[in-house]
Amino acid sequence: MSSRLSRPASAMQILDDEACRAFQSAMEIVGKRWTGAIMLAISRGSRRFGEILRVVAGLSDRLLSQRLKELAAHGLVTRTIVPTTPAYSEYTLTPLGEELIEAMQPLVTWGYLHPLPSSRPE
Repeated sequence: MSSRLSRPASAMQILDDEACRAFQSAMEIVGKRWTGAIMLAISRGSRRFGEILRVVAGLSDRLLSQRLKELAAHGLVTRTIVPTTPAYSEYTLTPLGEELIEAMQPLVTWGYLHPLPSSRPE
């Protein structure tokens, strides 16, 4: 990896093929439907499966299960089984997941400033 990609001064300065591949790699993870919202829900602290379902309206339990497995496989989320009766699982961001949340914050800000017409309050 070239040193100019490790700490770019501006995204516009590195728009080349290598930067496009790096961007596409990141978007393959967070660009999947519901993945960003799931990560944001977990970013407030450890969450149980049902808590994530309540926070991310419209998400099915089957798809949540699939996305959590994908996030864990990418090293962004850890699953901890809490040995109580009954046992339950908690999901927490890893340091890599927290780093990704920091990178997502400008998108969240942009979304607040420029909501889609269908998501604006009436």
